[in-house]
Amino acid sequence: MLAACAPVRDPEALELWAMSYQGDYAPFLMPSFTAASGIPVEVQSVPWTAAHEKLLTAQAGGALPDVIMLPNGWISKFEMIGALREVLRPDLVSGLFPGLVEASRVRGRDYAVPWSIAPQVQYYRRDILEDAGFAAPPQTWDGWRTMARAIRRRRPDDSVFLMLLNYEGWLFTMLAQCGANVLREKQTRGNFRTPEAREAFAFHKSLYDDGFAPLVLSTQVPDALGAFAAGQFAIWCGGPTYLLDLHRRAAEIPPERWGAARIAGPQGPGPTSAKDASLCVTTSSRRPEEAWALVRHLTSAKSELTFANLIGSLPARPEAWAGLKAPAPVLKPFAEQATDLADSPMIVEWERIQIETTLISERIARGLLTLDEGLAECDARADEILAKRRELVQAGQIA
Repeated sequence: MLAACAPVRDPEALELWAMSYQGDYAPFLMPSFTAASGIPVEVQSVPWTAAHEKLLTAQAGGALPDVIMLPNGWISKFEMIGALREVLRPDLVSGLFPGLVEASRVRGRDYAVPWSIAPQVQYYRRDILEDAGFAAPPQTWDGWRTMARAIRRRRPDDSVFLMLLNYEGWLFTMLAQCGANVLREKQTRGNFRTPEAREAFAFHKSLYDDGFAPLVLSTQVPDALGAFAAGQFAIWCGGPTYLLDLHRRAAEIPPERWGAARIAGPQGPGPTSAKDASLCVTTSSRRPEEAWALVRHLTSAKSELTFANLIGSLPARPEAWAGLKAPAPVLKPFAEQATDLADSPMIVEWERIQIETTLISERIARGLLTLDEGLAECDARADEILAKRRELVQAGQIA
């Protein structure tokens, strides 16, 4: 009886696994592909919380689908375990934002085709800043502090920045803007006790110490957009998907009350972290030519534009941006930031290092560790996580 209730899979269909909104809305892109190729596609939407384990388990069991979506930080891991086919068609990775392809390469070779780009910017309450005497957020850290003091004088009961303690985006953007290289010795040891990293951590901590940002986790702010609309804070770091959320909730926060700008840096805007998504053809696929045809369809300018207007992602192909629904002034900081993305280490341990560093930065912000103690702990945790990699590098087994 259970077998009879199981969904019947079309043996002619290609399989695609994608996460979150991409997985939920990808079926809308399939009818035109099937009409043109005659190939049906079955899409499975995978929640982010289960995606990593599900993909690894499927690879171990030889059950990966034909095409998978991966964040750039996972590409090297899945290439290392032999899950990905190399991209052998240069046209698939041409005509993209400069630096985007390089950020997804493993040892100089392509195993993924960028699907969307998600640079971080600062969303700001235009009316709150204007009330404090600022037409837009300043572009330097000193200017930010001047603005923050002015806002607190006008609104002493509200915060200036929402910097969730368990969100790594702010801190790693600050590290990138300071030019900090947080790994050394062929990315086998931590390198957090440098002047550049110390500058980033110190500024990050100071925003909490001075009362400009509340010491809160995401669980304590379940509706950040609602808090933003209510004026509980004025500056919020986020990606492009919030553009669609802001559009949908225009009754709460009309467009004239908010804007977007590049994130301030020590001397001005610099590289920021980004959560980009790419598509990969797996070694499990028995129909790689058809799988690459699906990737070509999904990463075309037309499909990326359709997807962007459905879910709020931004196209990896600049030619698609002219058709986006968001106003040009709002898109401008995203377009500028898309050409200035932070370089993340393409090693399998990087995600764990980010998590551990974020946990330590929370303890620093809460005063449970001094800055020096926290930086030393970051190095110790990174060294521990990288121990196996260090052995393999020293043995000459990996580059």
